[in-house]
Parts: sequence; structure tokens; C-alpha cells
Amino acid sequence: MPFDGQAIAATKTKDQRLGQDHLWQDPQAEASRYFGFHVVLAGVVLLTMMVMPAFANDRPQSFADLAEALSPSVVNISTTTVVGKDNDDDLQFPPGSPFEDFFEEFRDGENRRTAQALGSGFIVSAEGFVVTNNHVIDGADAIRVTLYNDRSFDATLIGRDPKTDIAVLKIEPGDETLNPVSFGDSDAMRVGDWVLAIGNPFGLGGSVTAGIISARGRDIGSGPYDDFIQTDAAINRGNSGGPLFNLDGEVIGINTAIFSQSGGSVGIGFAIASNLAENVVLQLQEYGQTRRGWLGVFIQEITPEIAENFGLENENGALVSSVHDGGPAEEAGIQAGDVVIAFNGKPIEEMRSLPRIVAESAIGKPLDVTVMREGKKLNLKVTLGVLEEAEEAGLFAGTPNSSDPNGPVEMTELGMTLDHLNPDLRQEFTIGDDVEGVIITEVKPGAPADESGLMAGDVIRRVGKVQVENLDQARKAIKAELDAEKTSILLLINRQGRRSSC
Repeated sequence: MPFDGQAIAATKTKDQRLGQDHLWQDPQAEASRYFGFHVVLAGVVLLTMMVMPAFANDRPQSFADLAEALSPSVVNISTTTVVGKDNDDDLQFPPGSPFEDFFEEFRDGENRRTAQALGSGFIVSAEGFVVTNNHVIDGADAIRVTLYNDRSFDATLIGRDPKTDIAVLKIEPGDETLNPVSFGDSDAMRVGDWVLAIGNPFGLGGSVTAGIISARGRDIGSGPYDDFIQTDAAINRGNSGGPLFNLDGEVIGINTAIFSQSGGSVGIGFAIASNLAENVVLQLQEYGQTRRGWLGVFIQEITPEIAENFGLENENGALVSSVHDGGPAEEAGIQAGDVVIAFNGKPIEEMRSLPRIVAESAIGKPLDVTVMREGKKLNLKVTLGVLEEAEEAGLFAGTPNSSDPNGPVEMTELGMTLDHLNPDLRQEFTIGDDVEGVIITEVKPGAPADESGLMAGDVIRRVGKVQVENLDQARKAIKAELDAEKTSILLLINRQGRRSSC
């Protein structure tokens, strides 16, 4: 369970049984049923003959007109990166030395190499703004944009956003007339809708492929705002940054990644949804960087155990595991243990949707947020800050826990050993200074903690509804749960230093 804040119930009993349902059908068939089958079959055939032409009319006979109209808006992107650097500290000569020019030439020729990469992009304005993936141009020393008519232009990087893998470039078109395209509504697209991908796979510019939308809202673990469209339109290396069009010629996705064991297309490609990308592109064009809303909380997923222990009706929402000191959430009265079920009028059906909604919400004006606290629904007002400003100010860095005078504590009932988070343990288990709680250093095989999935390196941040920051708090909270003779104890943990924030 690699996600932060995973709720694990350390169960003291093992009485769990798995039931299984069986479907039984009488094999007997009556003669009258045989006759009825033929009647129904004839009806199905007639119905199919009546309905099929309607679907056939919706299927395009050719994508040629659409491809011809859109291809001029798609560009090929090539980058050049200098690999290697001068080792000036290794070779030092007095100014004017006869060896200075020789070794400078040696370093330029032998120690410097260039690497080239190819990708795709598309034009979004007649002034020369071009959209592509951040990973296409990341680390590039020179960027070149080539149009469909083979005219090439040097490109300037306007801004990039690694969190969504989007970058905006600028070319000076001069007397060249550009053909910009616009973003469409990705939320209006349905699974099964036709889409067209145009790009530069393997350096073969102007390649057109068609397919359908296979799925929406995919989270492939690439960033905190994952909202990918999955398509079976062929996408290969070099397609990155290219557009995914609907049949109206609108960009509803930016082709970004593929799932493949061979390196080639196997019919599973992913595109950044346009409704996420468009706002990022506009901000990069205007500011050169993104300006996302910042709530100032760390959140985690609602598991069945959390829902049960917190008295929730379902697993919708995002559980607030901690609140930044002095952040917007604290000023609004949001507390650790609150479950955010709606933000700015939008329901929070799953944890990962909250960061995206917060990031896209207005900054600097009061917004509605609804939380569940101890079984009661509360409506609060919050004024978001700017995420990038909070990051630059170092507001995400916490303070390491002070050293606890007590040594490791063995919780024999659960079969695990706890310790305070000292610098050595943080380094051993790769735990950042902003993570607080007590760490599990040992789990006995077959013990309740082991059977519940706990492991060494997990950081306990909450026991039941009690937040713990040191061994004494953790020991007392666990003892109180055991004395209450509960069948399970809810532990909120951080695993491998991972957690979500917004």
C-alpha cells in the first residue's frame, strides 16, 4: 500500500470467512420455449437491421478532410542538449600559456557531446505560441520548431509545468501565416468517441492515427493532478506533446505517455485532458509559470476502515491528516481529522480530485468548503493562497520531531516496536523532515500488526482520532484503544514518505 495516510486496522481476532455465491440453472427446456426462442430471435434480427444504419451514419467514412485541415497546426520539435561539462578544476593553466588553447580545444572536442531528441507540439495562437510536453524540452540547450511545410524556427521556452508535463514555447513566425487550433471540452467526450492523433512518431512528421477514447480520468501516477484520457489511437515515441483531436477539430488532449513493454504502441496511450491543460497553458503564456490555489493541508484516501471509525456513510471525500501552520485552511478553521466532502460547490468523490479542484479554483477570494467533523457537516469559508509562492517560501518544510528521552517501545499486544523519528531513522527509511509521528521499527511475523499489513518504516501519525507526535502520545492512545476492547485499532500511517497536499 504505497500511499500516504493509508488506514490500517490492527485486528486482534482472525475470524474472517469468505463466502461464495453459486449460479444454478435448470438444464431442462420445453418445446414451447424452443418456439418462443425463434420468435424472439427473428425480432432481434429485425431490430438490428433497423438500428445498424443509424450507427453506420455516425461513423466517418474518411478522416482525410479533417487530417488535411489540422495537419498545418501540428509541429515537429527537435531539441539539442550538451552532454558533459568542462572539468576546469582538473586542468588549470596560467593565462597566456601555450597549453591553454590546446586543452580548451581538447575539452570542446572530447568532453562535450550533443544529444538530440524529437517530439511533437501544436500551435495555439497566430503570434507563435506552441504547446508541447515538458519532458520533450526538459534540459534542452536549443529548441527547434518545424512546421508542416518544413520551415524551421528557433523556439524560446516561455514556461513549463513539471506537475502536469506541459510546456509553452514561442516562435517568431515573421511572414509565415500560422494555423492555430483551440481547446475543446474534454469532459464532454465519452468512452467510444472517435479521436485523431497527429504527431512526429520516430521522426516521421505529419503522421495521422485514429481511434476511440478507451477510458477517462486515468491516474497513471505521473503527478498530483493526473487526469488522463486513454485512447487506442496509435501513439509512439515522438508523439509526445502532440494533440489529440475530436471530430470537431478541437484539441481534447495532449498525447503524453504509452503503456508498452516493447516501446511501441500496443493500443494503450494516454493524453492530458484539455480541461486540465488549457488553464495551465493560459497561465504559462501570461505569467511564465503556473499560479495554483493552495489550501494548506495534507490529505489521504478514505478507506473502509476510516469510514467505519469516523462514522461516515461512504468512502467519498478526502481526510485531512494535517494542516499547515498559518495556512489558508487553518485560518478557515479546518482541522486535522476533518473530511472534505465538497469544495467550491464541487463534490469530492475521491481523494485525488481535491488537489486538482483546489489548484483550479480562484485565488484570493472566499470559497465554500464543506467538511464532516465528528459526524456533523460544517460549512466553512476559505481564501486560497498561491501554491507556487508557498513552495518558494518553504512552507511545506516542517520541523523534525524533538528527541524523545524514552527508548523504543514494544507494543506486545500488536506485535510491533515503535521509536521516535530521529535523523538516523529518517535517513534509513527515506522520511522527510516534514513528516511527523512515530516510526515502526519492527513487526513480528504473524502478529496482528503483520497480518494487517504494517511494516518497518511506516510512520504512525494518528491512532483512532488522536494525532500523535511522540512515543508517549502513541503509547497512551494505543493503550486507550486496547482498554476499550475494540476489535480493531485504526492507525493512519505515512509509508515511504509519500503523501498528497493541496
